Amino acid sequence: MAPRRKCPTCGSKHWRKDFSSGMITCIEGHVLQSYRTESGDAEDYGMHTMKKRTLKSTREKKGNVSRADPKLYHGERARFHYFQCLQVLFRKQVAALITLWNLPPEFEITCRDLWVLHLNLIPDPPPPEPFHYMQELNGGSPLGTTTPGGHIGQEADFQPNASTDIFGDKSDADAELDALLQENSEVSSTNEDSSEEETPRIKKRHIKRSSLVDRYNRPENTISVLVLACWTIRVPVVYMDFINAIEDHSIPYLDHVRLLSPSLTRHLTKHAVQVLSPHHAPKASSLHRLASRFANLLYSNFGVIIPPLNVAPVLWRVVRQCFCSTPLLYLLTKQLGHVLSLPTFLHHSITSSLCEGDNIERYCHDNVPSEVALVCTAIIVLKLVYGLDGKFRLPTEPEEAACALPDVDEFLASVKQAHDAKPFVNNHPFSAQIPMSVGDLDDKTLDEYLDFCEKVLVESQENDHRILDNYFSLTNQHRRSAVGNGLMTHLLTSIKVNHDKPGTLRPGESYTIYHSGDILGNIVPDLDMLIERASRWAGVSGDYLCGVVERYECRLVRWWHTEQRCDGEMPREQ
Repeated sequence: MAPRRKCPTCGSKHWRKDFSSGMITCIEGHVLQSYRTESGDAEDYGMHTMKKRTLKSTREKKGNVSRADPKLYHGERARFHYFQCLQVLFRKQVAALITLWNLPPEFEITCRDLWVLHLNLIPDPPPPEPFHYMQELNGGSPLGTTTPGGHIGQEADFQPNASTDIFGDKSDADAELDALLQENSEVSSTNEDSSEEETPRIKKRHIKRSSLVDRYNRPENTISVLVLACWTIRVPVVYMDFINAIEDHSIPYLDHVRLLSPSLTRHLTKHAVQVLSPHHAPKASSLHRLASRFANLLYSNFGVIIPPLNVAPVLWRVVRQCFCSTPLLYLLTKQLGHVLSLPTFLHHSITSSLCEGDNIERYCHDNVPSEVALVCTAIIVLKLVYGLDGKFRLPTEPEEAACALPDVDEFLASVKQAHDAKPFVNNHPFSAQIPMSVGDLDDKTLDEYLDFCEKVLVESQENDHRILDNYFSLTNQHRRSAVGNGLMTHLLTSIKVNHDKPGTLRPGESYTIYHSGDILGNIVPDLDMLIERASRWAGVSGDYLCGVVERYECRLVRWWHTEQRCDGEMPREQ
């Protein structure tokens, strides 16, 4: 490096070296005298000169040691194991539902067939059990002596030397499939060896989304299959029945991983455990979307038609459980539902294919849950009879149907009493949706809560604590009392006939339609209470229910104008 001293000629301290000549000059070009550049490279070495020799290490380089747990499965092997755990959950749910609702043995057969179809219709079907994995379990035996596993839904192997169906059946391996799997493995190994010899190239990395978090692989799909199975054998159920059974822990669903055997859970990754351990029951709208999609795929791919809803008993539950009314409301709702052409199938495409004429257009965008459609129709009937807009109405003739219905004040009082006694008609009293503090419970309710916790946490094998039967049962046992229903209809007086009040509106006169998109509008408190109670019974939001009511009201108005034109009369504004 050039010395940091002053030039004797100009006094500059800035020096530079000419590498070609080796001279040091200042910035003005004056050459620095008495400076010598020496080279440290020797050309000739004497006989006594020592040299440092570099030895090459003979130790083998250690590869990247994986710190992953060898017990955890990954890739296709993990997906296959995940669906096995999901299938175990489904089997327990079928057994629990048969015991809980006293269903026939054909229900299990129906569930098994629908489950196999469901696995074949999801966007990313589960893979067959890996070939090399089965060879490993069988001690590396040859192909001819290996017993490979089958597909999920047909065979589910949970033991090293057994291949047992999840419903108890057994099947033999397909030799042709084994040969194809072996050939595929040989081709893949050859490709791997050839890729190692080639020059490494920069490849674009593709991140594949994990199939475990797919919407159609989650545990709530097992509940949608149960829904279709109940519709197939004509069981009059609604979505809230399954949700209540889940929250009551009568059907295994919540935090199900802790109930699986250690031989299954030790192979699950943290992400798979989270997916298999839902902390909340699915919503009614989510269950309807999954069930409706499944029914549509069954019809479009295999021509399988899921029967319509068993409307009669479900409508009676709407009348009694939701609105605490009389059989006349059942009859009027049924007649109005026929006029509105309510959806009774799970998907509108099935309904459209079975209908002819103008009804096809009605079903194109009418894919609401059937129980919601029945509830909204009952609300329209109540609005036609009582108004529920702040104006008093009375019939003028004794022959009118409104005369057989209860008085409006007593009817609303009974509904409010039932609403205050049981805010959620179908829900379990200790549901996560009900805000409740243990400090506010009385001694009797606290004892019931402790019994419920013992059943859920201790996992008793006895079936003595069937709390759901106190709220809904498909048998004649455990009927609700009149107080539990919130209404004793034989004590309510009927609507009086208007004889001395001129100017009073009649039922159906001056009907008010509320716009569901008007966020600044206010609904009459009586109607708001009915909507809130109906929305909780059906498991949907109040805004969604108001939108369906408005849609059906507009449909009813169009029908009314059509009837007036057909009769040769001008339609009147109602």
